[in-house]
Amino acid sequence: MTKIAMWSGPRNLSTAMMYAFGARADCAVWDEPFYAPYLAETGLDHPMRSDILAAHESDAKIVARRCAGSPPDGKEHWYMKHMPHHMLDGFDLTWAEGCVNMHLIRHPARVIASYLAKRDMPSLLDIGYPQQWALYQRLPGPIFDSTDIRANPEAMLRMICAAAGLPFDAAMLSWPAGPRAQDGIWAKHWYGAVHRSTGISDPEGPLPDLPKEYHGLLTEALEYYEQMRSLKHTR
Repeated sequence: MTKIAMWSGPRNLSTAMMYAFGARADCAVWDEPFYAPYLAETGLDHPMRSDILAAHESDAKIVARRCAGSPPDGKEHWYMKHMPHHMLDGFDLTWAEGCVNMHLIRHPARVIASYLAKRDMPSLLDIGYPQQWALYQRLPGPIFDSTDIRANPEAMLRMICAAAGLPFDAAMLSWPAGPRAQDGIWAKHWYGAVHRSTGISDPEGPLPDLPKEYHGLLTEALEYYEQMRSLKHTR
């Protein structure tokens, strides 16, 4: 059994990666298990907050126990999509010691532009760069840049599988369009593009131009991104 904890901030190709692993017949997936506990603990007003709290387990202790358990549905492996900023002080992380921890990053200009299309006025903590860098210190593991994955999906998925100790499965390269049963209820707000996709997207174009009021946020996030990018997995 292999349990992968893939850590990333929002808008980092994380859902497409979950779909790629979900396309494997031998792998269960879990979409942001700690999102509801994060909202319950912080009281933050995110899109679909009430729906999320109604539909998903909001007790962090219960979620942590489930993360420490066996893959559901009799599957051999388990891919869990996690966001570092959801892991608040006091949330149990010992379950992650039994996982292959990996980290997914993306240039913050792309993250901010994508986030702005769905929610106004993100802060540095909303997009998760300092939290991911801090969590990497506790749970180090291979770092993968979404730009590299989109540039060469098969080669990078092979690399990710090798880093997890799994054989590559060509089924990971494509999936039917539309939502998945494993999607969090928040998919209605956030997952429009990936629901239209049938595989990992084409290579990314030039970096987007951000409104001037987000240049400071970009500068702050770049410091963390560059530190992680310098450590990315290359073989």
